Amino acid sequence: MSDSADIMPLLERIAKALERFHPPLNNSPSLAANEAYVWEPENMRFEPIDQVNVLDLSLLQGIEQQKSTLLANSLQFANGFAANNALLWGARGMGKSSLIKSIHKAVTDQGLPLKLIEIHREDIDSLPQCLQLIKACDHRIILFCDDLSFEPNDASYKSLKAVLEGGLAGRPENTLFYATSNRRHLMPRDMMENERSTAINPSEAVEEKIALSDRFGLWVGFHNCSQKTYLEMIEQYVKYYHLDIDKPSLKSTAIEWSATRGSRSGRVAWQFIQDLAGRQKKRLGN
Repeated sequence: MSDSADIMPLLERIAKALERFHPPLNNSPSLAANEAYVWEPENMRFEPIDQVNVLDLSLLQGIEQQKSTLLANSLQFANGFAANNALLWGARGMGKSSLIKSIHKAVTDQGLPLKLIEIHREDIDSLPQCLQLIKACDHRIILFCDDLSFEPNDASYKSLKAVLEGGLAGRPENTLFYATSNRRHLMPRDMMENERSTAINPSEAVEEKIALSDRFGLWVGFHNCSQKTYLEMIEQYVKYYHLDIDKPSLKSTAIEWSATRGSRSGRVAWQFIQDLAGRQKKRLGN
């Protein structure tokens, strides 16, 4: 009798742990209060974000085609039509994650209901549990993962590949998956080359890993910007935030700033504007 009494607390803890990993199908989270959330797998919940760090879509310069492509796809989805998962890949600091947040704002500003949920790279293994909750929601949702990539011996890409399209259940109809990455195929080149060199059939060894990026219907590429585009970004910020500086001084100081950073990108342009606004005793709001 005492043995049974001793084991009951252990069984209760096991049952609660299983419930956390496999929530009831009718456990529909309420996402009505906020426009954006962060997935917390430890608590099986969506943490609301009161204020998203987002730029107006007009401020993202030098990526007009990327803006047009992703906005059209997102509007299709928000209006209840078919749309594709999207992989935004390419040069660092060129506005990949900023574009996703700005697109979401542009869509909701049109009065269309669309939620944005961020899932961290290290939580990709919990994606099936996340989607199990999401599919019970009445909202249309963009699930967003920033800086997605996979390293050697990381098997979590297999669950992502299945969820995107290939699993029996498939992706929930009310959800799109947007990801950003510096790598077009989400895998480091040396990892794929190592697979080729050690496999009996090299092409088949790499095919499974490359197939992951193929699951995204849209590939939106970002490339390093020219000095002309870099200066256009800065001029747009100056105009939008009403900063006081003449054009020749703006050009010379902006070029000097990029030279000290050793690069030109949207991120470097924004950092220059933050410095300029700070020296003029001004704040930059969303």
